[in-house]
Amino acid sequence: MTAAQIEQENSMASSKWLDAHYDPVANLYTFSSCMALADLHGDGESKLVVGDLGTGTNNMKLKVYRGTGLLSENTLLDLPTGLVAFLMDQHEPRTPAVAVASGPFIYVYKNLRPYFKFTLPSLEVNALEQDVWNQAREDMIDTMTLKEMLEGIRDKAEIPLSVRSLRFLMLEPQEMEAFVNLYKEQPIRRQTVITCIGTLKKNMADEDAVSCLVIGTENKDVFVLDPEAFTILSKMSLPSVPTMMDVTGQFDVEFRITVGCRDGNIYILRRDSAQPKYCIELSAHPVGLVRMGKNVVVGCAQETLRCYTQKGKKLWTVYLPAAVTTMGLMDLPTRGFQAVLVALSSLEVHVYREKNLVSTIKTPDVVTSICFGRYGREDGTLVMTTKGGGLIVKILKRTAVFEDRDSAPGPPLAQSIRLNVPKKTKLYVDQTMRERENAVVMHRAFQMDLSRLRLAAARSYVKALESSLTPMSASITEPLKMNAVVQGLGPSFKLTLNIQNTAASRPVMNLAIYFLFDESLYSMSTAFFKIPLLVPGLNYPIDTFVECLSDKGISDIIKVFVLREGKSTPLLTAHINMPVSEGLPLN
Repeated sequence: MTAAQIEQENSMASSKWLDAHYDPVANLYTFSSCMALADLHGDGESKLVVGDLGTGTNNMKLKVYRGTGLLSENTLLDLPTGLVAFLMDQHEPRTPAVAVASGPFIYVYKNLRPYFKFTLPSLEVNALEQDVWNQAREDMIDTMTLKEMLEGIRDKAEIPLSVRSLRFLMLEPQEMEAFVNLYKEQPIRRQTVITCIGTLKKNMADEDAVSCLVIGTENKDVFVLDPEAFTILSKMSLPSVPTMMDVTGQFDVEFRITVGCRDGNIYILRRDSAQPKYCIELSAHPVGLVRMGKNVVVGCAQETLRCYTQKGKKLWTVYLPAAVTTMGLMDLPTRGFQAVLVALSSLEVHVYREKNLVSTIKTPDVVTSICFGRYGREDGTLVMTTKGGGLIVKILKRTAVFEDRDSAPGPPLAQSIRLNVPKKTKLYVDQTMRERENAVVMHRAFQMDLSRLRLAAARSYVKALESSLTPMSASITEPLKMNAVVQGLGPSFKLTLNIQNTAASRPVMNLAIYFLFDESLYSMSTAFFKIPLLVPGLNYPIDTFVECLSDKGISDIIKVFVLREGKSTPLLTAHINMPVSEGLPLN
């Protein structure tokens, strides 16, 4: 899809967004958790900080962009799993540090230079595994015996094996002896890795307040780290491995950590407890997690977007046209506007406010990471990276207005509003009990009445056909249509009959019209007319005058019959309701 086609299809979104920059060969391969916008130098100009995954095995870098150009880059030793910018002290100038989670370490950069490295605490080593490696170090067992004993420990022990033992079990038999000779003298260590990272304000809710680091580990733990000493302030446990998190509140007051885990559930941790306070069970694994106010919006693998309260109550569900690739929060405090950015595999980014789709952005490639905030000196900047390594920067227009109504096709918004159903009264309950007890009798009575109604309708229809009371002829050879118009106030009325032959090509002839009326009320100069040949498709008006003979203010029906020579049954019958005469007859 070319850029011209994208602009043409995106006419509505382009009225809200400015295309600031697009570089399809920026070679940026990252996720939303590894992107941040921060004023790293305290000059009022925010930069884009990206943890680039490179090829997955090498060329991992920490890149910083200013405007459309690359400002600096630092090499990373391992794949980054998360990146955050945070204020770690009160020192002037107030410039944020960048924390990059990679493996079991957190690398802290200040002024774009390495500042500190935090290492996760080591885990407990299996005593049986330690004993087996001690025997191997003293040459009491050979490599095959070591392998058999480690396999037995792996299958039965509660504490998992260390990385060294697992790598040993993966080796070919001819490689095992060299591996044992290389590592048997070194102590065994069991280390976990970081899976997600976030920030938590320490004791103030201000935007420039000091923040703690919150990390989730492969060992199902969540740690809160002190921002200055990097000591563990709090430790919480989860039933499953965390993959994404959202943090709100202050550590010294009250906080909530919303964690999406590998078992497909969302857990909510609070300050009081070391275990999850609430659990949200999802029908599909979470792909994205965003907090909006007091609600949690989750994008699931089943192409759905769901909203839950803090206690796990589901508020609404939106069905998406494609799979979710990533999600982000769109927050504009100056306008009081919050929305959820949802990137889809169909080359689109949807903007949802509550459950309403307020904007759609077309992209040239599948978006893999998304970030919204202040970039440079523009507050409303949307930064995206694509699957092919491209970089997209869009700026929200200052005149952009997002309507509250849903722009997605489908049922109206009022359909989803719950009706205010009144409470059940005693009369309603009594009627329900009566219907339940006499259901068979009531059903039979209903069927009887329905049958009678159908019979009456059928009889009336047959009577109308037999007496030709319909405005259109039922005859195939003489298909006619007639209507009547009465003009005048009285006592003289002009009666106009419009007759039309509805056949395709066959003319109709030998027809006559007869008027039947009460001779004590009305009089007509001629009550019988012969109709000329009727050409198909033409309208033939026939006029006559009716005199009202009564001055008592009463009226009656005049019947009109369309007759065919040689037939006793009329082709058409019309009943004309005459109006009441408003004039006086002249003597």
